[in-house]
Amino acid sequence: MTLVTDQEVLTPKSPKKSPSPWVIARRKFFKNKLAMISLLFLLIVIILSFLAPYITTKDIVRVDFTKISQPPSSENWLGTDTNGRDVFTRMLYAGRSSLTVGLSCMLFIVLIGTTVGAISGYFGGKIDQILMRFTDFVLMFPFMVFVIVLNSIVVGKISGLWTLIIVISLLAWGGVARVVRSRVLAEKENEYILASQSIGCKSSKVITKHLLPNVASTIIVQATLIMAVTIVAESGLSFLGFGVPADTPSWGNMLFEARNSDVLKDKLWMWVPPATAITLVILSINFIGEGLKDALNPKSRR
Repeated sequence: MTLVTDQEVLTPKSPKKSPSPWVIARRKFFKNKLAMISLLFLLIVIILSFLAPYITTKDIVRVDFTKISQPPSSENWLGTDTNGRDVFTRMLYAGRSSLTVGLSCMLFIVLIGTTVGAISGYFGGKIDQILMRFTDFVLMFPFMVFVIVLNSIVVGKISGLWTLIIVISLLAWGGVARVVRSRVLAEKENEYILASQSIGCKSSKVITKHLLPNVASTIIVQATLIMAVTIVAESGLSFLGFGVPADTPSWGNMLFEARNSDVLKDKLWMWVPPATAITLVILSINFIGEGLKDALNPKSRR
């Protein structure tokens, strides 16, 4: 028989604190095995790419005519390309370029799109009409054609990868702006927004402190998908010769070798590794995006 003291009777037990939506989402995401494996793989690729100078000391630019088109060996794990450069070394440095383009474009696109969408959805009226017509104007452009044209115009004025990053970012934010606007339009009708407006909160504070945190789940999912799309766009443009400069290795311009039928048929080591890297990284990002989508959706039971 268990005795209950007077103090235990007088002191009520505090109710258990329910976890926040973000804690629930994190738990759901960690239980998604495919998303976690994809995240681990992507982290490994990022670490290997950005530690390339410490992993290999071979030159990625110098042409060596004595080692042209050599198959994989103990000296060159993935063989050499048509200029005698080590494919494995270029793969690592190419990962830095492609991932930098993907991450940077994602940040700029999300920043521009979220800003335009949030302002347009919150203020409405003429501001909404002007911003959305400008967004329609940006979305109207054929993306690949205008990226090639603008990249050709800007090249030489801004060095390296930043030319491509800026051009892609300026032409690809329209979809994010529309998605954020639609979420803000629905969210701003809630009582907590009306209450914050009634007590005199500034519009900037209402948007940053109240609206954006509640549409963050949509923005996060959009960000992962945008990163995958921009890596594919960079690879396609570099393959065509209009993307990352030829002296800077990227997975896309490594595929440029495959335009030669001899390389495509008989020298698989030159183009299969970058093609495989692009495929696996894009799949990983998409699986992570799906995992985040399920985790941040309160109605999902997966």
